[in-house]
Amino acid sequence: MANDPNILAISIGNSRVQIGRFHGGDLSQVERFSNDSLPALVQHLQSVWTAIDEDDRPSVLIASVNEPVADSLSSMLKDQLSIEPYRVGDDLPAPIGRQLDPETITGVDRLLNAAAAYDLLKQACIVVDAGTAVTVDFVDGEGTFHGGAIAPGAQMQLDAMHNATDALPEMTFASPDAAEVFGRSTGQAMLRGVYDGIRGMVWRLVEQYAQHYGAYPTVIATGGDADTLFANDELIDRIVPDLTLHGIAAAARHALAGDAE
Repeated sequence: MANDPNILAISIGNSRVQIGRFHGGDLSQVERFSNDSLPALVQHLQSVWTAIDEDDRPSVLIASVNEPVADSLSSMLKDQLSIEPYRVGDDLPAPIGRQLDPETITGVDRLLNAAAAYDLLKQACIVVDAGTAVTVDFVDGEGTFHGGAIAPGAQMQLDAMHNATDALPEMTFASPDAAEVFGRSTGQAMLRGVYDGIRGMVWRLVEQYAQHYGAYPTVIATGGDADTLFANDELIDRIVPDLTLHGIAAAARHALAGDAE
C-alpha cells in the first residue's frame, strides 16, 4: 500500500530477537536470533543496511519486553551503524485501545499482537502467544484490548519440573508421541502434561471469553511454540508467526497517519 511506511521492525522477546523489513506493506527478510547473539544480529543488520539504497533506507523500530537487551542493541546500532532506532512504547504508542486497571503495565508485545490481529481481522479476536510465557488475550469488536491470562510457557514448565525435583530429567519441548495417549516414559509424561496442559488451558480460556462476550471470536496464535502446540488444533483459526512484527508496522503506520493530520 502506498501509505505504508518503509520500516525495519525489530521485536525483542525474553529469549530471542525477530527482525523483518516492511516495504510497501509487504514483510520480507524475516530473521530470528537468540538474545545471546546480538553481535551476529548487528552484523546481519549491517549487511542488510548496506544493501539498501540510501534514499530507500527504512526507519528502524524496536519493540521490546527485555529492556537490557533493547538498550544494548540500540547502543550497538547507534555506535556501529549510526542508526537511531525508535522505541515502540516510548517514541510512539502501540495502536490499540485498552480497558485495563489504571496501574497496569502491559508488555508491548501483547499490545502489538492485539493491534496486529485487529488490524488484520477488523473484528473481535483472541490472541494466543506461545513463547517463553503463554498469553491468551481478548480484543473486542471495537479494537479494544481487555487483557487476558498469562501462564508459564512450555519450556519454562519443563525447566521448572527439572529444577524443582531430583528425579525429573532435563527436557527440550517438542510434541509428545502422537501414537500414545499415555506418557510411557518419564520424559514423554512430562511432554504430554505440558503439551495437553497448555492446549487445555487455551480451550478453557477461549470458552470463557466467548461466553462473556456473547459470541465466538476468531482465534489467532503466534509465538515460537505456536506450530508445535496448535498446528492440528481446530480451535485455532490461523497461526501468524510474525504477528508482533506486523504490530510494529501498524504502530508506524498509525504514527505516520497522526503526523499527517
